[in-house]
Amino acid sequence: MGAAVTLPTTAAARCPALLIAAPASGQGKTMVTAALARLQARQGRRVRVFKCGPDFLDPHWHQLASGAPVHQLDLWMTGQADCAQRLHAAAQEADLILIEGVMGLFDGDPSAADLAQHFGVRVLAVVDASAMAGTFGALAFGLRHYRPGLPWAGVLANRVGSARHADMLQGGLYDADDWMGALMRVQSGAAPGAGKAGAALLPERHLGLVAAHELADSLERLDAAADALAATPLGQMALDDLQRWSVDFPAPAQAVPVPPLLAGRTVAVGRDAAFCFIYAANVQCLEQMGARVMFFSPLQDAALPDCDAVWLPGGYPELHTAQIAANTGMQASLRAHVAAGKPLWAECGGMMALFESITLADGSQASLWGLLPGRVTMQKRLAALGPQQLAVAGHTLRGHTFHYSTSDSSAPVVARTSRPGQAQAPDAGEALYRQGSIHASYFHAWFPSSPKAVAHLLGGENA
Repeated sequence: MGAAVTLPTTAAARCPALLIAAPASGQGKTMVTAALARLQARQGRRVRVFKCGPDFLDPHWHQLASGAPVHQLDLWMTGQADCAQRLHAAAQEADLILIEGVMGLFDGDPSAADLAQHFGVRVLAVVDASAMAGTFGALAFGLRHYRPGLPWAGVLANRVGSARHADMLQGGLYDADDWMGALMRVQSGAAPGAGKAGAALLPERHLGLVAAHELADSLERLDAAADALAATPLGQMALDDLQRWSVDFPAPAQAVPVPPLLAGRTVAVGRDAAFCFIYAANVQCLEQMGARVMFFSPLQDAALPDCDAVWLPGGYPELHTAQIAANTGMQASLRAHVAAGKPLWAECGGMMALFESITLADGSQASLWGLLPGRVTMQKRLAALGPQQLAVAGHTLRGHTFHYSTSDSSAPVVARTSRPGQAQAPDAGEALYRQGSIHASYFHAWFPSSPKAVAHLLGGENA
């Protein structure tokens, strides 16, 4: 997948790096990562943040905190070569590299621990210690020693009740050097509306954290978290102290250039509050393929920009159904685009908006754009989650699926996704619908994994 390896390039780049993980989801690792990035950036240090795994939402916070683009690192989806290239490039320009893990430290295949060991990046464990005392030390010991050779930095206690509670947690550690400090459960000076609990500084909804751009006081929330972290040993580290976590990131092999399969074509990309699940690397890939990328708002704009192809990414159409239905100008523009035989690739939320109607979680129904026959139904239970691959025109795209809705459509299903290493099954995996020039699926694609497949989706049958 991705770019093939040819010749070695420049020398290794050395930079302090930290992978921030946890024993499970919901422990506060996103807040700690963003707070540390914000704290370091406020001190004039150049920070580059990465997200382990396919998450779309956490990078919004990390980009706001660091002031730099955030990319995903995944040994399967993005591949070892892509990870190596991005880390090496970041190490050449940054004072500190932060990587937020995914789920629990050892969860998934590949896991955050796999990534840490592969590149020699030390792990900082964030543990929600709100309901424990001595067990905190046992948990830290287990995380550190469960896998031999795991690079280790220490442990940070989150949602701690008091100074005495923090002393109990610190006293229970097997190795006193593991202690990176405690974040109190009550954050004085929290941003307006953030509530008292530290976790509420970064609010959540059913697909994860609320994106940073959706909150007017996002930066204030990050500053409140950074101020709290500044009182810990982790937050008080000077640049010289961070050198203990330095890593030599080897120069990656030179990659074969991305072929200009979309040269001369304009690709319109939906981007607004309802359609915001966009990998920065996907936009970068389109540009490397020669496309001119133009962003538009499916919610606000009355028509598509002048373009050859459209990409409707995922997001939260279920939260904006009234605005989607009311934007009849965009609906008509999309219909005209498809009637002209121009390609439209719709992922997850983008696909949902193309159906005729949606049944929301409260049982109410709302009309959508109706470019695809059928309807979608929201549910409180997760419908699908995990890495997926999709065969398109003889090429394989890698990506993932994560959604709380189901679809019922008579549109032709031309392919289905499969899990890594498994063959496509006719009745399993996510459907790839094909209706005229529309390709649509719950599948979120990582474009750099197969530019040729992307060209087929966005460039027509002869791509």
